[in-house]
Amino acid sequence: MRRLIPSMVATALALMSGQALADTLRMECAPSKEGRLFCNEIKQRFEAQTGHTLEFIDLPRASDEKLSLFQQLFAAKDSSAIDLFQADTVWIGVLNKHLLDLTDSVSDIRQDFFPAAWQNNVVNGRVKAVPAYLDTGALYYRKDLLEKYGEQPPVTWDELTRIATRIQQGERQAGHKNFWGLVFQGKSYEGLTCNALEWVASQNGGGFIDANGNITINNPQAAQALNRAAGWIGTISPKGVLGYMEEESRAVFQNGDALFMRNWPYAYVLAQDSSSAIKGKVGVLPLPKGADGNSVSALGGWQWAISAYTKNPTAAIALLKIVSDAESQKKALALMGWAPSRTALYDDPKVLAQAPYLSDFKGIFSQAMPRPATQTKRQYAQVSKAIYNATFNVLRGDSDGVTAVADLQQRLERIKARGWR
Repeated sequence: MRRLIPSMVATALALMSGQALADTLRMECAPSKEGRLFCNEIKQRFEAQTGHTLEFIDLPRASDEKLSLFQQLFAAKDSSAIDLFQADTVWIGVLNKHLLDLTDSVSDIRQDFFPAAWQNNVVNGRVKAVPAYLDTGALYYRKDLLEKYGEQPPVTWDELTRIATRIQQGERQAGHKNFWGLVFQGKSYEGLTCNALEWVASQNGGGFIDANGNITINNPQAAQALNRAAGWIGTISPKGVLGYMEEESRAVFQNGDALFMRNWPYAYVLAQDSSSAIKGKVGVLPLPKGADGNSVSALGGWQWAISAYTKNPTAAIALLKIVSDAESQKKALALMGWAPSRTALYDDPKVLAQAPYLSDFKGIFSQAMPRPATQTKRQYAQVSKAIYNATFNVLRGDSDGVTAVADLQQRLERIKARGWR
């Protein structure tokens, strides 16, 4: 494992007689210039407050490679490799037994974070991580085109379908032949699990698997949600959407070739960039809902977690509290664009002056729903694959909603077998 900043590795300091030696803790640090600036500020605060030393570790950028590395280190119960690191939202259940139990140490800050993000990190009643920054699905739309056609932003999926159909037809008649009503992430991968969760849950179809681990997908509302989405393919969404991930969706929307787009918060800043064809024309709002449902956004983002094998859990918890406090989250937003996980920052005038778009995301983040990862633990990868494959089959026309949810229920029951573990 390559260490990025060896000059920061200090010799252990002997404290006053009778006290323990100071420790060197190791924290994950993004290898970018902005990431290093952020980490250096954390280092200064941590060392000044605790007398310990902090050094930084460079980890793989690819999420799957990073998880694989953690699994190898933790299988060996390596206590020297890393103390504090970022875990993907869907890793908490997978890595549960290798994560330090934070329950008693962070009870005083629980109310400071978005509830869904916090709850995502609770496994069997124990807190295993603290939210670092947030990501959720959101609906982007062309403000200028809604105004042109006298339409209001949609509240329901049926309204979105109607508006997209009308404006797509009007734009094509005006000469914009490759214009579409809606783009999203339709490829058979994790992003489609997120989209499917939003469609199903907002239709009162549940979240595939409830918080207690019960499989709930086989219901009429879920089938209806999948059938509606299938009806978009080739009508208001290009057939090519079946191969779209985040960037393919963004490219179509940002080129001015779509009315609506489902994507993550990062797309907002890029859409408003000086090079964007639609700068100043983009609005963002919570995703639509079913007629009798509520808006739901799939929860993404990353969490600060501590290795259960750390040699100094007290110092590691002190580091976690520093890196996740309001001051650090403001710095992370300024340097790296990380959307804060602390709710109060969305009402902070200085934060909003720096990132005005965050005012649009507070309500969206409040409606976030975790994927069924924490409760399914190490089997989540299989669960997600079953979900996105079943959804993809409906979108492609190889199955219908009723058949798909019944088959998915059976498939998930087989994965669960003797319980989630």
